Amino acid sequence: MSEHIQRLHTNDLELGATEAIQKHYERHVVSTKAVSQRKLDFERARPRWLREMMAEAYVRSLTINHTQHANFDVNLATGVFFYVYPGIAATAAFTLGDENAAIGSLLGVGLAFGFGIAFAIITCGSTSGGHFNPAMTICFATWQGFPWKKVPYYIFSQIFGAFIAGLFVYGQYHQQIAAYAATTIAAGKGTVFNGGPASIFCSFPAPTQSLGYLFFVEFFVDSYIGIVLWACLDPANPFISPQVAPWAIGLVYSTMVWGFADITISTNLARDLGTRIVAAIFFGREAFSYHSYSWISILVNVPATLFATAYYEMLMRDSLQKIGKGAAFHEDGEEGLNLHLVKSNISRQSPMSPSMQKVFSLGSNGSTLHSGPKMETGFSLAAETGNN
Repeated sequence: MSEHIQRLHTNDLELGATEAIQKHYERHVVSTKAVSQRKLDFERARPRWLREMMAEAYVRSLTINHTQHANFDVNLATGVFFYVYPGIAATAAFTLGDENAAIGSLLGVGLAFGFGIAFAIITCGSTSGGHFNPAMTICFATWQGFPWKKVPYYIFSQIFGAFIAGLFVYGQYHQQIAAYAATTIAAGKGTVFNGGPASIFCSFPAPTQSLGYLFFVEFFVDSYIGIVLWACLDPANPFISPQVAPWAIGLVYSTMVWGFADITISTNLARDLGTRIVAAIFFGREAFSYHSYSWISILVNVPATLFATAYYEMLMRDSLQKIGKGAAFHEDGEEGLNLHLVKSNISRQSPMSPSMQKVFSLGSNGSTLHSGPKMETGFSLAAETGNN
């Protein structure tokens, strides 16, 4: 029965890479939000051709143990610091080195942000869940049952972590930044412009770029990142393991930096706002007012990521796969799941057979993995050593 569920709607997936990877890691991580019958009915009604065209991929969910709010705040701030600090340090080397590849390069900037995200997840994900992006926190609350009451202080902590990272980099590069600022001021350019001292900390557009163009670029870059991130959190994906997930997540940021940094992108509300505040402190309020761009760099990330995750949820998610993997449970328990299987002609057995009970026992009761405190959704690997 388990094999039948895994092949549901993907009959073309036969023996090969898919089977091998599916068997490599059997993970039983409980989702915090039950799967509704309405969602199963909706997914069952989707045309198979549409799902195939969307090139569906099934991804594993990573969760965390519940800890006290103070620990969440510290680890979220630390995680964003680990992500932003190497990224803007590499940007400083690139900008102050006058684009000298021996000192800094766009390749180095992309790698620094990508590795920074991976290190942040590895270091802090097991405690905070590793959102490290306000847009992702909002998406977890929207789709995965993350408590809305935690969203404001998660976002505050993320912005604060980026702010501290900006202060550290400014302090460490103070002499070089001051010398560069004196040069740009003497040349009549000021300090706030694309390639200027302030651009070490946050992005600024070229004078010829229109706001509509900047919105378009930011929205689709953030949407691309959002879909890949959400794929790295779907519990049924056979193509990613806990060890690979941080690097896959970091790599998607790196590729977007390499592809679009030269035409101005932000990609993360917390990263941009936290460091933009630092730029405003040392280079003036123009850091926010320059070409009326800051609202795009700060705010577009949220609707773009919501769009990306909605796209994945509506067209690519397979909740029955999650239940079959033991990563979620039906809101009405085994009875509701069994009824759905019978109504969908997946199984004509009623009541549920012992073999089916074994497959879905984790998913139906929602508590087999961890009898302790509540678990939250996120990037954490902490639950990976749970019951298999």
